Amino acid sequence: MASTKILEQKKNTVNEIVDKLKASESVIIFQYQGLTVAELSDLRRELKNVDAEVKVYKNTLLKRAADELNINLDDFLAGPNAILFGKKLLEPIKIVSEYAKKHDKLDIRVGIISGDVADLATIKEYASIPSREGLLTMLAGGMMQYVKDLAISLNLYAEKMEGKE
Repeated sequence: MASTKILEQKKNTVNEIVDKLKASESVIIFQYQGLTVAELSDLRRELKNVDAEVKVYKNTLLKRAADELNINLDDFLAGPNAILFGKKLLEPIKIVSEYAKKHDKLDIRVGIISGDVADLATIKEYASIPSREGLLTMLAGGMMQYVKDLAISLNLYAEKMEGKE
């Protein structure tokens, strides 16, 4: 039987995972087997820039934490998995998706987006959304067209009114 010290450590780890799951807007579970240490370190560095982190926990502890939050991850907890915890929604998903395209050893299994389990297709949809800056640029470009059309219309109307005097 496990000692009380080990049981207490496991309980603390499960509580840590629960807290991270609650605090994260985006969580991605992926297999990393086959990636070199340098490649995984590079991914961690990129994710740290967007306030996200990658952790590796035992699947049994992750399952207990997910069960505590009524999240069913049973089908995805086989083999060595890493977990990405992102405080932001889109940026971590975009980074890990791009990294998975470049490195075929990284296999995205499942995600938890805003508390709901998301399959691979949903994660790919989120990854294809432009960044906030890109969306704002698109919005500004669309709004500028209306301002330009209004300016042309007012100029033509002013020229028409000058001709009647």
